[in-house]
Amino acid sequence: MPLDEGTDAPTVTAPNQDGTDVTLEFDEPTALYFYPRDDTPGCTIEANQFQREYDTYRDAGVDVYGVSTDDVDSHQSFCEAEGLEFDLLADPDGEIAAAFDVDVQGGAAARTTYFLVDGEVQAVYEGVNPDGHAREVLQDALENGLVTLPE
Repeated sequence: MPLDEGTDAPTVTAPNQDGTDVTLEFDEPTALYFYPRDDTPGCTIEANQFQREYDTYRDAGVDVYGVSTDDVDSHQSFCEAEGLEFDLLADPDGEIAAAFDVDVQGGAAARTTYFLVDGEVQAVYEGVNPDGHAREVLQDALENGLVTLPE
């Protein structure tokens, strides 16, 4: 069972698609999503949906990160193929997934789980359809007053 709403978000560090270590302290609103694998149909829809909404996320002051157990090279290829501008974090040992209590199925692929975080976990989403979900997470952040869009 993933971390509950209201739980302090753990600080985590992992390499992004460029091999640069990224430390997330969650002191800014962040959409963090765990997904099973690069280049799979559902995960590609999901990534493309976040990319489509990425400018609006940035305008609202929300960082976006995807996390899977794929390695840096896989993330780099996926980002290039799909034109992704946000970071994908490599978690081959499942350490970030473990920090957020996200199931790693068969020890290999993280279960699709989304978090909206701002210091603490604001919302958790499981078992959702990736088509349109990026917009839903952003809408929740706006409706709950976590962020606002500039006029």
